[in-house]
Amino acid sequence: MTRDIGFLIFPRFQLLDAAGPISTFDIGSRYGQGAYRLHVLAAQAGRVESTAGASLDAIALRDAPPLDTLIVAGGDGTRVAEIVAPLLDYVRETAASARRVASVCTGAFILAEAGLLEGKRATTHWSRTQTFAQRYPGVRLEPDRIFIKEGPVWTSAGITAGIDLSLALIAEDLGEEVARRTAQQLVVYHRRPGGQSQFSALLEMDQPQGRFGGLLGWMRERLGEPLSVERLADRAAMSPRNFARAFVAETGVTPARAVERLRVEAARERVEAGAETIDEIAITSGFGEPERMRRAFVRAFGQPPQALRRSARG
Repeated sequence: MTRDIGFLIFPRFQLLDAAGPISTFDIGSRYGQGAYRLHVLAAQAGRVESTAGASLDAIALRDAPPLDTLIVAGGDGTRVAEIVAPLLDYVRETAASARRVASVCTGAFILAEAGLLEGKRATTHWSRTQTFAQRYPGVRLEPDRIFIKEGPVWTSAGITAGIDLSLALIAEDLGEEVARRTAQQLVVYHRRPGGQSQFSALLEMDQPQGRFGGLLGWMRERLGEPLSVERLADRAAMSPRNFARAFVAETGVTPARAVERLRVEAARERVEAGAETIDEIAITSGFGEPERMRRAFVRAFGQPPQALRRSARG
């Protein structure tokens, strides 16, 4: 069976958001014996210019065939004021008939504006998470994920995460072996360990102008100690409720998730160094016991500490 895959672009789209998935599905189709037909779509037919100045040729939405999968690119053109009504109508109609709909990077704004993410888990580029959370409070935003599958709707983080998303979609369709061979041809991880959004969001908090930059440094020095919301709020001279709300608004993550992320980062370095046992690292990095650390590593990197240690040794 050949599946029709549509890649939705618009003026000022991010080139790699479209080109990455297009190339991934192209290679996957070769290994899958012609499993996919690819279609670049836009509100109007013709050349559509990206933010890089390079253009892609697209067919008009009205000429698009029935799709198995629609993938929406991100880019500057996803700012709400620039999203045209026909594009949103097409996304809604396609979501009702296609097997699945996905977004890359800030393409999640288009899915959210079309009403497809309400009440669902989703992710987007780390730099836009605060804006996204404010604009779409009904979406359960998880900014520290490479991609998220929520039923037939998939969302992914910034730019190259579209390749990770595409590999996962190919694995769902054609199996892990085809996805693995596709990743090898692309010279990328088959299962990327970690999330660009996670690391970048915490680096942003580290900036001197960030409201909680100083607190983050204080937390890093005390990862082995209890770091409850109450203790962090006291350090920030705020009530726990106001602190938790302000922290999420500033960083896009809850205080508890930020603490976990800091602990995971610190623990990963020690896990890969290999000088200490997993149990020792779990206790001294603040997780308390290995199983809790294992679950945190799987959430953050998609694999347990032992797998990361083996990869580092290899």
